[in-house]
Amino acid sequence: QVQLVKSGGDLVQPGGSLRLSCVVSGFSLDYYAMGWFRQPPGKEREFVAAIGWLERNVDYADSVKDRFTISRDNRKDTVYLQMNNLQPEDTAVYYCAARPRDIGYYPWQYNYWGQGTQVTVSS
Repeated sequence: QVQLVKSGGDLVQPGGSLRLSCVVSGFSLDYYAMGWFRQPPGKEREFVAAIGWLERNVDYADSVKDRFTISRDNRKDTVYLQMNNLQPEDTAVYYCAARPRDIGYYPWQYNYWGQGTQVTVSS
């Protein structure tokens, strides 16, 4: 099971920050890669960031590079997505997902999904 917890409100002003947390239960995070995806209104789910079971393997979508940071704490079975300098185009439902070992870039590659949380960036 994957549970998504959001720190901060649903509505953020442009330039603001928000941190998403994703806690897994029922399995150990140690050997799983974790990904963050988002689905903007009326669009398909898209890759945002991922971190492999070896923490050195990290990748981001070009649209969020230098603004978003993914990290993991295996002791807490938790993955984080720190989002800075949020912009209106970041508005979407955000999902975390888990798959064994290596990073994946497509939703179909992931076995477990969190429930999704809305992030709205607007003034």
